[in-house]
Amino acid sequence: MKKLILFLLPLLLFTACGEDCYNPPQPIVFEFVNAAGENLIANGTLTTYSILDEKNAAIQLTKTSENRVLLENVGAYNGTKNYKFYSNVKLFDFSIESSEFNSGCEGYQIKKLTFTGVGFDVKDENGYYKIIFQ
Repeated sequence: MKKLILFLLPLLLFTACGEDCYNPPQPIVFEFVNAAGENLIANGTLTTYSILDEKNAAIQLTKTSENRVLLENVGAYNGTKNYKFYSNVKLFDFSIESSEFNSGCEGYQIKKLTFTGVGFDVKDENGYYKIIFQ
């Protein structure tokens, strides 16, 4: 019995240490405001919105308690993908460039967001992007 335990103990230790770990990319959060700084979701101006990727697949969006929009499951790839934002207020395109990294755990990091369109500005607000509709 003692020999069986001595055989199984190292096997369990090597199995536990060999677990894979994964770091997803940082979340992308948008806040939509007007030129006066009013949140367009909170004031009822922005009522419908969606985002489609380059293959016309819908991106899951979650409205936060701060009336911001969290983009779910984007950035976990190598390269650049294009997206389209649709709403009752404004349409615009943006792209996300991300890459794989390995710092003890595998994962992805978002390197750059690029916005294109007319009639809006974007400010990186440390943790979210403030999109100002003119």
